[in-house]
Amino acid sequence: MALLLASSSPAVADPAVPDPAVPDLRIYFGHQSVGANILHGVKELGQTSGLRLAIKDEFLAENGDPLRKLENFKKAVGEGSRYDIALMKFCYVDIDADTDVRALFERYRATLAELRAANPRTTFVHVTLPLTTAQTGPKALAKRLLGRAPYGTIENVRRAEYNSLLRRTYAGREPIFDLARLEATAPDGTLATVTWNGSTVPAMAPAYTDDGGHLNAAGRARAAREFLAVLASARPAL
Repeated sequence: MALLLASSSPAVADPAVPDPAVPDLRIYFGHQSVGANILHGVKELGQTSGLRLAIKDEFLAENGDPLRKLENFKKAVGEGSRYDIALMKFCYVDIDADTDVRALFERYRATLAELRAANPRTTFVHVTLPLTTAQTGPKALAKRLLGRAPYGTIENVRRAEYNSLLRRTYAGREPIFDLARLEATAPDGTLATVTWNGSTVPAMAPAYTDDGGHLNAAGRARAAREFLAVLASARPAL
């Protein structure tokens, strides 16, 4: 599916919305439902700004199978630099308490290295794993008293482990869309966290979701602005 946003309005663009001005660039974005939330936010921003953006976006099969997603991303991007910018986003359901995070990241790193070699003129943007809120209330307390992890505790610990590997590998070297960081940073600037077995890690700020994982209007607007800013900074020299 291609997402095309264009505005020919002479009105002054919203200064809060970065304008990547990339109407002629070929952008590929592989994702699932949270990615769709972000693109929904991009569309909403485009309605009130001079935004011009064209993206080929596809749902990567399938949720819960991150290795298959990597293979499908590799097939979609192909070789020969058909895209100027390419990125994929795992979903929060791709990570659970039993995920071997280091092995998954090594597969991601190797896949991106292969794609980079086959597509030397493509800029690859890396995306941190999205987060969820952590279960709270009496049931969560009961689980903790029984030594069991409420939903969103161990899972967010594993996501934080993956995201730390991604940041250490690519920060300052290649562009990163740090979705996890913005999801965890509440509107007042405080960091939403969850603690389990001595580890305190970021969690989704409740202000950005209505169901614990997907982005609501506030969340998708915040994510869309950062998404556009990263695309703008990743734009190849023309």
